[in-house]
Amino acid sequence: MSLDDVPNLRPDTMSDHHDRLREEANEPTMEVPIAEPTKKTQIIAIYGKGGIGKSFTLANLSHMMAERGQRVLLIGCDPKSDTTSLLFGGKACPTIIETSTKKKLAGEEVQIGDVCFKRNGVFAMELGGPEVGRGCGGRGIIHGFELLEKLGFHDWDFDYVLLDFLGDVVCGGFGLPIARDMAQKVIVVGSNDLQSLYVANNVCSAVDYFRKMGGNVGVAGIVINKDDGTGEAAAFAKAVDIPILASIPQDDDLRKKSANYQIVGTNETQWGKLFEELADNVGTAPPLRPTPLSQDGLLGLFSASQTGADFVLEPATDKDMRGKNAVVKESLEVVYDDV
Repeated sequence: MSLDDVPNLRPDTMSDHHDRLREEANEPTMEVPIAEPTKKTQIIAIYGKGGIGKSFTLANLSHMMAERGQRVLLIGCDPKSDTTSLLFGGKACPTIIETSTKKKLAGEEVQIGDVCFKRNGVFAMELGGPEVGRGCGGRGIIHGFELLEKLGFHDWDFDYVLLDFLGDVVCGGFGLPIARDMAQKVIVVGSNDLQSLYVANNVCSAVDYFRKMGGNVGVAGIVINKDDGTGEAAAFAKAVDIPILASIPQDDDLRKKSANYQIVGTNETQWGKLFEELADNVGTAPPLRPTPLSQDGLLGLFSASQTGADFVLEPATDKDMRGKNAVVKESLEVVYDDV
């Protein structure tokens, strides 16, 4: 039951509603493997900083998986709705939330063919998000998953379900795979820059927190995208104790092909072997519990000249805060003359 369906509950029904929410929260979650992945459907959530290349990585990874005969479903869980753009040659895919709204107004039900599309064996869809300024993106993700369940999500037959999540925010709907054991494992995408590794570290912190709370989701590893060889992302992986699943180089050919919506995750290109190895690693990597870094530990991966890590904090004073309004007040402190 969606909270949107009960906007004005009376006090007597509010208590009943809270009881139902508590019962739902206490329901056992789907059993999730904590060791080697089983042969069942692997549900994998991919997180990373906006613009780091998650959609590029996932489109090519899913294409390679399908090329190898595996059944793959790619679900975009980013309000930007750009996960499938590379897969579909730049064409916008109708989102589940937008389609549901239109169908509801027309008195119709959403059908699979309205929201799920395929290319070369890859099935893909976008959850979407609210209009700018008109709702919560995380709540939109929750609503999108509710609609997926109505469409029969739990009965679908896939080897892999890949979920593309915005990693800048690991709370609310964006944190569902980790908080509610909706996925078996998580993959982070990062690069050799502080901001992307900050996001990756946040994801590791979320996984570690929910492991302490009894959760089972683990981090399978990191994909280093736009790798320029400086080594910060590799140092991060070693520090938090997760493997490197692939290092995708900073290469002009990749940049141009991505910009032109061309798939490179195929053995018809020079990059096929790289994405084959990534597919192998994604499939076999166990879900690990990472050891997230402190802020100082994260800064320590970079030279101080890059981050300002050697900066010393200088406390502000009351006089600083008052500025021109600062007034010297006589102290009530009693000062005794030296005897």
